[in-house]
Order: sequence, then structure tokens, then C-alpha cells
Amino acid sequence: MRRTTSPLSLVLLGIGTFLLVLAAMLAWYVEPRAQRTPIDTDVTTVFTGQGSYFDAKKVQTVDETKLTITRKVRGDVADSEDSGRAIWDVSTSVDTDDTLPASDPHDAFQWTVERWVTDRKTNAPVHCCGETPRFEGEAYLKFPFDVKQRAYRWWDSTLGGTVELTFKDKAKVQGHEGYLFTGSVAPVKTGTRQVPGVLVGQPERGQVHAEEWYANGRIELVADQKTGRILFAAIGPKKTLRAPGAKSDAVVLLKSDRIAFTEETQKKQVELAKADNDKLQLVGVTAPAGAGGLGLLLAVAGVVMVSRGRPVTTAATPAPESVTA
Repeated sequence: MRRTTSPLSLVLLGIGTFLLVLAAMLAWYVEPRAQRTPIDTDVTTVFTGQGSYFDAKKVQTVDETKLTITRKVRGDVADSEDSGRAIWDVSTSVDTDDTLPASDPHDAFQWTVERWVTDRKTNAPVHCCGETPRFEGEAYLKFPFDVKQRAYRWWDSTLGGTVELTFKDKAKVQGHEGYLFTGSVAPVKTGTRQVPGVLVGQPERGQVHAEEWYANGRIELVADQKTGRILFAAIGPKKTLRAPGAKSDAVVLLKSDRIAFTEETQKKQVELAKADNDKLQLVGVTAPAGAGGLGLLLAVAGVVMVSRGRPVTTAATPAPESVTA
């Protein structure tokens, strides 16, 4: 008696094998490639806080006023596509109550435009494509994927250099857990600016090249561990002018002990981080586990059915008739 293989067993074995291969591809090929900085980003983040600023009209520093920092980040999809790079155009404006609401960023107290180019996989800077300024470090508008509990070099545009951020602890932002990093910038000269001598305590001189100084007493960033997206940010900037060679500040241009993400910005960042995490969870864990489990079950069932097969009975051949002489 011999056995035959049923079509169903072969179908189950084929589907099971396919699902096992698919699970492996999702876990080891697709998921790592899903960890890429997006190129079609369009995000606005807003910081607010109390502080001081120099009012050019009043020619004096105004204290205890509301300061608002608005940062708009838009991806340059056309230049980024198929290049392995993420190219983001960044507009940052600093406003007071006098300049808000501002329909045109040119009306802001301070406005800067930058172009950031990073490797989509590593988040490392890529010096091309009209990048400005030329920046370095590991963390900028986001951290790399799979954030570790270690120090990171964060780029500070006002400083024009990197700041070491130290991992402090886990922290929750709007109920979502991330990693808290902190740092600071000691007072440092960042450039010069031509101003009337009287402004920096030298009335006998018409114009002087005053020294611009910058410090940041508080840098707090909470990053989503999986995606590196910044969920919360707070800074304590101080920009001042000093007379040439002076040891102390003469004029405060901008100062705040704490300017931080608004609650609305925090919620939006957490929402985006959760959506990104769900996508990575789907292609990296849920789908591979489901496909692998079902594939193994079907493959085993197919193998069992193939090994057993269906018995086939062969009809006996009749003995030949004897011939009598």
C-alpha cells in the first residue's frame, strides 16, 4: 500500500513557509529600514516663558514680559527623496507681546532661517545641499533612533557649537515616558556688534564694536526612546553686550530663566511619537510575531499531512490460468 500527498497539505506547507520568510524579512530587513528620519515633516513647536528683552525703540531693557519662540520645520521632499538624506528648512522667530501675532516673521523681535541636512539612518550631519549653518554633533532637532542612557552632543545654533547633554533620568511628558537630558552653557563670547558707545558705558566714543556674549543656564530635553523625537524642551538663554574687553555685561538683549514647550506643543509631539512607535511596533514586533506564529503552525500542519498522506489500495493481479497438456 502506498500513500499520496493531498493538495491541501502542500498549500498549507507553502503558505506556512512564506509567512515564516515574511516574518524574518519584517524583523530583520523592513523594520531597521523603517527607522529613518522623515523627509516630509511639517511641524511647528512653540516655547513660551517670562523674560527680558532690549527694546530698540525705548533704548532700554524691558523686564517681566512674555517671550514666545516659534520654530517651523518643513522637509524638502524633492531634494531629500532617494538621497538617504533628510533636508529640513527651519524658521525660528522670537516674539514679544508687541510683535504677536505676527503674520510675517520679519516683524519678529528676532528671526533666523536655517537648513539642516542629516543622514536619515544615523542622524549624523551631512555637509551638502545648501546646509546652513555648518553644524556638528549627534542631536539637533531630534535625537538618533534608539536613544541610549548616555551623554549626547547637542548643537546650539546661538553658541555655534555643541553642548554635552547628560542623561539624568526617565521622565513622563503628557503621560508618555522618555529620556531626560540636561546641560548648560557658561558665558562665552560669540561675536561683535557695532553699537553707540553710550549703550555700553562709553559715551565718549561714537561707535564701538561691542562684544556679544551668550549663556544658557538651563537646557532640558526629553526624547522619545525609540524614535528620538523631542517631547519636551526648556531653555534658559541669556544674550548680552559688553564694552570691548569688559568683564561684565552692559546691556541685556534677551534673558529668560525658563522658556519651555507649551502644553499644546507637548501633546502634539507625544501624539507624533506614539504614531511613529506604533508603526515601528507593527513592522518590528506585531506583524513578524503574527506572521511567524501562523506560519509555523501552518508549516507544521502541512508537514504532518504530507508525512501521513492518503493510503492508496492497489488491486491484486490475478494468477495466470494453468495450461494442461
